[in-house]
Amino acid sequence: MTLYLTRLTPHPASRLAQQELGTSTHHASLHRRVMSLFPNGIPEQARTHFGVLFRVEDTPRGSHLLMQSNQPPDPAHLPARYGTLTTRPLDALLDALEPGHTLHYRCAASPVRKPGHTTRAHYNLPAVVPLHGPAADAWWQRQADNAGLKLLTLHSQPVDAARDHQHPAGTAAADRATNSNRIHHHRVRFDGTATITDADLLRTAVHSGIGRGKAYGCGLLSIAPAPDPA
Repeated sequence: MTLYLTRLTPHPASRLAQQELGTSTHHASLHRRVMSLFPNGIPEQARTHFGVLFRVEDTPRGSHLLMQSNQPPDPAHLPARYGTLTTRPLDALLDALEPGHTLHYRCAASPVRKPGHTTRAHYNLPAVVPLHGPAADAWWQRQADNAGLKLLTLHSQPVDAARDHQHPAGTAAADRATNSNRIHHHRVRFDGTATITDADLLRTAVHSGIGRGKAYGCGLLSIAPAPDPA
């Protein structure tokens, strides 16, 4: 199945685009914007159906949106003067992956651990514990191993958490302030170089993404060829 990588460059005069791609936005609104670019009529799990993963990238020219999917997004579904979409297939990149090749990688992921019931009760821990610093790096090392990568270099830095509120179906607008679940996905961006150990595992990781929070801008694994180490 062909994968497509799309860059959404917001129009500098679009306040809506700047707001939705900004750090203070509720990520559910960005998720809705992304999914509006794909056909309607999928009863559930539309993000999974279209293989959609996305990540906001901060550039010297402002925030852009990177989006991966198994069919091209439709630019006609963007609001007027919202921004432009540039889409290219990833077939050539993925077909060329072979063990021993060196890559640059980037992934904004949500590194966490889920302690068992006894540990949670003993230490009064939540069900999901965010990982920081060396613990987050160790988590990424395990994810990379499972994705067919042997890390050569690693630079990690925290990025703004993905936040939102989730309301039960049918909740009236007046009741949403008191009847909602808080969504919070701690995020760290991992960058570096790696050697491919298993090309099929890597293709699967690129297709599926890594970790939790994929509907909130986590998990997109970006790769690009790098010179082999001397």
